[in-house]
Amino acid sequence: MAIETAKPVKASSRPREGHPIEEIRSATWRALTGAAADVGSSWTLGPHATSSPIDMRSAVGTLADAVRRVATGGTPEVRGLPPFVPTRRLLERLRRAFLEHAEAPDVRDQASDVVAILRALERVQESLDLDAAHRFASRLTGQDAQQLVVEMAHDMRSPLGSILILAERLRAGAGGELSPIQQRQLGLVYSAAFGLSSLAGDVIELARGGTTLVDTEAIPFSVSDVLQSIMDILRPMAEEKRLEMKASGPSADVRIGHPSALNRVLLNLATNAIKFTNTGSVTVSTREIGRSKIEFSVQDTGRGIPEHVMGSLFEAFRQRQTPGDYAFSSAGLGLSICQKLLRAMGGELQVATELERGTRFYFTLDLAQPEKLG
Repeated sequence: MAIETAKPVKASSRPREGHPIEEIRSATWRALTGAAADVGSSWTLGPHATSSPIDMRSAVGTLADAVRRVATGGTPEVRGLPPFVPTRRLLERLRRAFLEHAEAPDVRDQASDVVAILRALERVQESLDLDAAHRFASRLTGQDAQQLVVEMAHDMRSPLGSILILAERLRAGAGGELSPIQQRQLGLVYSAAFGLSSLAGDVIELARGGTTLVDTEAIPFSVSDVLQSIMDILRPMAEEKRLEMKASGPSADVRIGHPSALNRVLLNLATNAIKFTNTGSVTVSTREIGRSKIEFSVQDTGRGIPEHVMGSLFEAFRQRQTPGDYAFSSAGLGLSICQKLLRAMGGELQVATELERGTRFYFTLDLAQPEKLG
């Protein structure tokens, strides 16, 4: 895109608001035009670039025109940029190239004009940033927002799954014998990756309604195996905070139910308990109520939940009232998903809490023993 040299702006062209406009002299305009030409001709595209050289030259010309307009009192909005061009990098290249051209003797004497162009470059950048933020926000609030968030969650979960598999293999000795401290470090890596993977799973689950049970039919499972799995995952996190982690299972271990959903609920609750407990312990316990019903509870000795949070505790994407407020995560998804999964299994998540004394989440499920099924 050819860029013509702009003519000096006369004092009579000042806007009606009365804001003064510096008269930019021709040598400074030539410096800007030369800088745009240099950037447009020297830009190299990578092998996977989605823009053409023509697009890049057109984009540089559009940006230079916007800088000229701002420098002479116009608005900083940029329109007509080709799609998929790296505007921030282009504008930075344009700024650097302009500074090089500004070293010419005839431009060096026009310091005020150079400053005006540099300020205009900054205003154009601010406008581009604001426009990008608005476009991003519109995507998150538009008709395709849910699908976009789900796709992002899927993209996160895939590499996290690879980290989990690799960490588990290393912990099992695939790369050779590990020292105790290496075992602990790998345990922390595994726990952190598992937490992020769970958050991504929560987003996907919430988009699907939050009631999806992996085990569509009730199956026999070992309660103690579920508890042991939780302990294996979370023990490194608890040890890092010097917390005692305890678990106890029912006397009749084999039950009929949905082990994947139960594991997920208890794991979310226990992770939350560790997060909000700095001293003491986290206990996952069971209490048999007759032959088929079991009450599960996760109790911590943490800071407790403030009263003003209780009304929205199980809401997804709830906002914190003040920094540091109790929330399962920054998105507040975990407790909402737990409640939905428990209701799908016929239970209800309840909570008892006392400030600075701790919190207990608990629920009851009907998990019959195999011999009692019809």
